[in-house]
Parts: sequence; structure tokens; C-alpha cells
Amino acid sequence: MAEKDFRTLSEEICSFCLVTEARSGTQVIQPFPRSPKLIRRTGAISPKPLELPVLDDLKKERNRTESHLESIKKRQANLNMGSEAMKQQVQECFEELHMALQEDEKAVLDMIEQDRRETSSKLNRILQDWNQHLGLLQKHISTIQSTQQSPAESTKQPFPGDFTCHKKLDRAEEEIKMNEERIHKLTKVLRNISKDLKAQLQRKNLLLDSSNVVIDKQTCHKQIKVTSEGRGLCLSSEDRCIPNDPLRFDQLYCALGSVAIKSGQHYWEVDVHCCSSWAVGMAYGSLQRRGRDKGAKLGRNRSSWSLEFQDGHLTAWHNDRHVALPVTAARAAPNRVGVFVKYQKGRLVFYDAETMRTLQEFSAIQTAVFDRAHHQFTEPLYPAFRFFSPKDKGHHHMEICNLSL
Repeated sequence: MAEKDFRTLSEEICSFCLVTEARSGTQVIQPFPRSPKLIRRTGAISPKPLELPVLDDLKKERNRTESHLESIKKRQANLNMGSEAMKQQVQECFEELHMALQEDEKAVLDMIEQDRRETSSKLNRILQDWNQHLGLLQKHISTIQSTQQSPAESTKQPFPGDFTCHKKLDRAEEEIKMNEERIHKLTKVLRNISKDLKAQLQRKNLLLDSSNVVIDKQTCHKQIKVTSEGRGLCLSSEDRCIPNDPLRFDQLYCALGSVAIKSGQHYWEVDVHCCSSWAVGMAYGSLQRRGRDKGAKLGRNRSSWSLEFQDGHLTAWHNDRHVALPVTAARAAPNRVGVFVKYQKGRLVFYDAETMRTLQEFSAIQTAVFDRAHHQFTEPLYPAFRFFSPKDKGHHHMEICNLSL
């Protein structure tokens, strides 16, 4: 019962009792009023109504959370759809490769089969001719044998003309065979294509991390000329008329890239086939630029790594230690060098970019070879290039390859 109703009922009862008391002459005792403590306690128990601004904030936060959840769900759905679409695109690319290989395989097998049929037809004609000759010989032999057995019959039958005839061997018969030389060449070409395809399939993963490397002209020695786009380097016999710069190599024919590598994975290639002696590598920006001592030479200190070719020898250098790499007819010096850097892992790999053969890897695995307790990069890295002092008047040119897809 509500407190208001209770009070109204109490007042009605009191009025009724007063009237009854007046009529009957009896005294009616009124009930005690409610205790103040009880009133205060009841008021304390009743909850305080929540302020409207707080409630509005909570509702807004709830709406924002619900909207964000819907956004995440939509992104997840789009992720799944996008992934399926990308898989479909990749599958279509590989299916095109498969179809091209299957069509070429069929064409080659058909060519071999056609060659076999033509050769077989020629041999069948020769075989038929020799079979006729053999039949004639057997006929003559039978005739002679019959005359020997019955001399009387020999007088009645005409004697064959020439029993000693010989069929001459035609040298053209020896030349009737399949074009084995052509098939041998075809097999060799297919093996080379297979090697190139495997190399390109391996290279495709590196190309995803291809970086745009440009030469920093401020670091170039005065005898190094850089092309306008900043990708080509050429060693000249004359100094350029340029001011001195503290970043410039003053004694060694070196140059550095313009962009530092501080994180992530990066790959680029350098064409060195027009250079008789070269070095390609990586270096910290703190690499010494003055003088000709080890502190300024690529690979002869802890601040640089290099792959170099000089006097017919291919070597990999770091921390003034080197590893000799074999150069033979089967494994010639590379015409194109691929450089891969994985900064966080402290990994640097040099490739023969034409065959994707690993020439040298600098990583934690090779720490013992180069006297490093831990192989990791501690400063930003810059692509590095070096020409050695020319011993001839040949071309001395290096070109950073454009790998843009």
C-alpha cells in the first residue's frame, strides 16, 4: 500500500474514532506517529535516481560499440571475399601457365610423332623393295634347285638369264632416320627453359620486395659519373669539377645509395656485366669516407658488407674477413647481382640474379666465419658500390636495374 493511501486511511480511522468517542463517551487512543529514524532509514534505502547526462553517455558508447562491431564483421566478410578473389586470380595465372606448357608439350610430341611417321614410311618403302628382291632371289634359287634334281626338266624350261644379280646398297638408306640432332637441341633448350622458369619462380617472391635504389651523388668519388636518373655509375679518367663534401669518398671509387634502410625487407639488382672489377654491398652511414685504409673499404670493417669481383676472383667480405666463391665455366661470375636485405633478422643475401643461385649469405648462421658474436644491424643501411683501380681501358659501368612491376 502506498504511503499516501496509508496516511489517508489513518486519518479516516482517526476521524471515525473521534466521532465514536464523542457519541459513546469512551476515550480512544490515537496511534503513535511514524518514528523519524524509520523515515530517514526508508529514505536512505530508496535509490537515488541516475543523472541523465551519464545515461546518455552510456547509450552513446553502446551505440558506438555496436557500430564498431558491425564494422569489424563487415571487414571480416570483405577479407574472406577478397581472399577468395585473390586465390582465383592466382589460380587463373597458374592455369594459363599450365595450358601454355601443355599446348607446347603437345606440339613437341606431335612434331616427334610426325617425324617418326615420315621416317617409318620411308623405311617401309625400302623394306618393300628389299622384300621383292628377296622373293626374286628365292624364286631363282628354287628354279636352280629343281633343275639340279631333274635334268630332263631343265631342257624343257627356259633357263633364267642372270642368277648372280646383286642389289646395290643405297647410301641414302643409312640417312633415313629421325632428326635426333634436332630432338637433342630441343631437349637442351627445354632444360634451359626449365632452369630459367625455376629461377624466375624463386625470383618472383623477391620482386615483391623490390626497392627503388638511387645513387646519392653527394657520396660519389669525383671520378664517378652518375646518370640523370641516378641509376647508372661510370668510372671516368677525369675528376668532375664539384665542391668537396664531407659525405664524399675522397680516395676510393665508391658511392652509396640515397635512401636508408631501417626496417622491413628489400631487394634490388645491379647489372655488372660491363665492369671488369667491382664490388656491391651494404654499409652503415657511419662508414669512413676519407683515406684508403680499412675503415673506408667495403667489407674490410664492421660497418660494411660486400660481394666483389677482381682479377677473376669472386669473394664475399665483412669485418676484414672473406670467403672465396668458386668461379668456373659452369659457375661463372654473375652478370647481374641480386641483393636482399631483411633488416630485423640481420640477414643479407647476394644472388646471381640470372640463375637465382645464392652466392653468399650474411646472417646468424655465418657468424663464426666473420667473427661476429651476433649478426644484426644496429644502424640504417645504405646500398654501396665500388670500382677498383682500372688496369685496362675497358668499360667500367654499373647499372641499378629497374624492377618496377
